[in-house]
Amino acid sequence: MRIGILTGGGDAPGLNAAIRAVGRPAVGAGHTVLGIRNGWAGLIGEGDYEELNRRSLSGILQIGGTILGSSRTNPMKLEGGRERVMANIARAQLDALVAIGGDDTLSVAAWLADHGVPVTGVPKTMDNDLSVTEYCIGFDTAVSIVTEAVDRLHTTAMSHHRVMVVEVMGRDTGWVAIMGGLAGGADMIVIPEFPVSIDEVVEHLHQRRAGGSDFSIIVVSEGVEMEGMGRKEDAEGQRDAFGHVQLSRRGVGERLAALIEQRTGFETRASVLGHTQRGGTPTAYDRIWATHVGYGAWGLIQKGDFGRMPVVRCGGVDVAPIRDVVAQQRRVPRELYDLATVFY
Repeated sequence: MRIGILTGGGDAPGLNAAIRAVGRPAVGAGHTVLGIRNGWAGLIGEGDYEELNRRSLSGILQIGGTILGSSRTNPMKLEGGRERVMANIARAQLDALVAIGGDDTLSVAAWLADHGVPVTGVPKTMDNDLSVTEYCIGFDTAVSIVTEAVDRLHTTAMSHHRVMVVEVMGRDTGWVAIMGGLAGGADMIVIPEFPVSIDEVVEHLHQRRAGGSDFSIIVVSEGVEMEGMGRKEDAEGQRDAFGHVQLSRRGVGERLAALIEQRTGFETRASVLGHTQRGGTPTAYDRIWATHVGYGAWGLIQKGDFGRMPVVRCGGVDVAPIRDVVAQQRRVPRELYDLATVFY
């Protein structure tokens, strides 16, 4: 067989572990594995790919990012893009294609599956917002970085009696914020799923001061909308090929910090973690589970079971249609949010 692997969308720690988990057993079984460069862009034009061998697949488990490169190219929005992708798949004589990515990358894979292309997927997004699966590659590393940052900011907040606002990634969901804030002991967590007003934030901070706490840590997700901070749709800058605005340009953390200081008089600082959350070495958890789901994709290829992909459910690897995985966003449940509020 000839098997293609691509990684699309934002990079995330654990991608190389997944590439390795698909490629190593395939090469070991005598199959040809092609690494498609830069996501769907590698299947546009004349095609851009390289053969992966045991040597190129060795020593990459612990490396962050992706050895194949990535992009946010959307062939669905390019004139003739779908046809070019399918033509390049045929030209490369691929018997199987593995798309490792989030809802954008997998939405293209779902379309290809609907049109008879032998494709499977692997769930990757540090936002952790894919349907059906309980785990996405890169999420655990992102949460660990947020947790460490909140730990470190506690000392400067205490020393200077400040309010510290920590802005984290997550797009339209608050998984990174809720899990990182809960693990780090944040004093308030603001996420898109459960909106709060600036009045509620101010009241909570005054209550903490009245109760003897002269500092506070607030974790806020980049996709939050609040009076005085503007809507996501009004964010500056161009949209990417999948129609997303660049939420980091909104400056949610800085705006919230300014509102808090204006309304309370408490010295307030903002810390924007940005791309540090998606860079660097993957955690052990990300390495292990990326290996699990990557090997699960190889298992589906062996069975000729295409149009479906490995997902994590109930602590194990299961399979689900790619179309179901991208059907809707998986959002933070009420019970998890309520658990976090117990410790405010």
